[in-house]
Amino acid sequence: MPRRPGQPRSASRAVKVFLSTDMEGTAGVVDWGQVRGPSTEYEYYRGQLQSEVNAAIDGALGAGATEFLVNDSHSTMQNLRPDELHGRASYLSGKHKPLYMMQGLDDSFDAAMFISYHGSAGSTSSVLHHTYNPRAIAEVRLNGVIAGEAGINALAALAHGVPVVLISGDQVTIDEALPFCPEIEAVVVKESVSHNAALSLHPDTARELIRDGAQRALERLADARLPSITLPAELTVRFHSHAFAELVCALRGVERQAEKVVVISNDDPLQLFRAFIATVLLTRGVSE
Repeated sequence: MPRRPGQPRSASRAVKVFLSTDMEGTAGVVDWGQVRGPSTEYEYYRGQLQSEVNAAIDGALGAGATEFLVNDSHSTMQNLRPDELHGRASYLSGKHKPLYMMQGLDDSFDAAMFISYHGSAGSTSSVLHHTYNPRAIAEVRLNGVIAGEAGINALAALAHGVPVVLISGDQVTIDEALPFCPEIEAVVVKESVSHNAALSLHPDTARELIRDGAQRALERLADARLPSITLPAELTVRFHSHAFAELVCALRGVERQAEKVVVISNDDPLQLFRAFIATVLLTRGVSE
């Protein structure tokens, strides 16, 4: 049986960590050209992302973690170099993933970490802010509270009984995650100035903070709590266009609330997350 939050850890069993990685929250990133290839800029910043992911793994290793799964969740979802991942981590990459940024997570994991995350579509002060599909989604609220990808993804962690113990990105990203993961270890690697400007830490400093944060988070894993999301839960999604709202109402459990707004409700957090991902994939198919 996997350990649940609040239960003591056995020193003899494997401690498994799931890492979901984006890219916009990496120190120094302020422009789409830095996170979309092919380009020299993208090659540089994918290396910076790799270093931040490895820093989190190094910190977890220092606290006794033994197994890692890294879900590459940004854009083409093939940004990292698997042979350069620390801790002999398994690597989940490529499209299509039915559970998108949370693919691969199950109840055998002890902890989840969100690396290089960014602010939501509704957070206009966050660098490269968006929520899953920037062409379609204008805002998402979870139980009435603005939610970025961290809050939405926490639904899947809750469903599997896995605490989310670490997040890295800018301050807006942290602030948006806290209502859903109030005890999360937060690492701020940059302060957003606008959509395309930020004051970033030196990459070495950012990696040190991520490593130390990951180690602290796992050292207190026995006291970690599951995401704080009241069930049944409700996702309210506002789109840029009424056409998207009309389109996703074809999905079961999705109801139209206003011209550009739909509501998805469920007492099962995993089914709610699945329904949201289905809306994302449907809008991506149209917008792309």
